[in-house]
Amino acid sequence: MQNIQQALDKLDHSKFRSSFHLTKKEKEYLEEKGKQVIESHARDFVKLKLSAADPINDGKQTPMKGHPVFKAMHATACCCRGCLNKWYKVPLHQELNEVQQEKIVKLLMAWIDKEEKK
Repeated sequence: MQNIQQALDKLDHSKFRSSFHLTKKEKEYLEEKGKQVIESHARDFVKLKLSAADPINDGKQTPMKGHPVFKAMHATACCCRGCLNKWYKVPLHQELNEVQQEKIVKLLMAWIDKEEKK
C-alpha cells in the first residue's frame, strides 16, 4: 500500500472517489464525538466489514451514508475487498492482519481530517 498522501492524491484524480464530501451534519457529528471515538468506530467498521477473507455481501457491505466513516470508506476505496484489491493490491480471499487494518484506519482518518478542513 502506498503512503497516505500518495493514496489521497491518487483518489483526488478519480471522478467517483473525489465526489464524496462530508456534510455539515457529519462534520458536527465528528466534532460532537471527537476524533478518538470516530477512530474507534473506524477500527470497528474495518474489522467488521473488511477483515474477513470473504466478507458477507462483499461489494455491498458498506452503506453510502449514515456515518462519516462510511463515507470515508467509499471516498478512499476502502469500502470492500474488491476496491482494496483494485486500488491498493490487497490480496483477495485472505484475512486482513492487524497491520493492514491499521493502515486502512489511518487512511480513513486522514481523509476525514482533510474533509474537516474544507
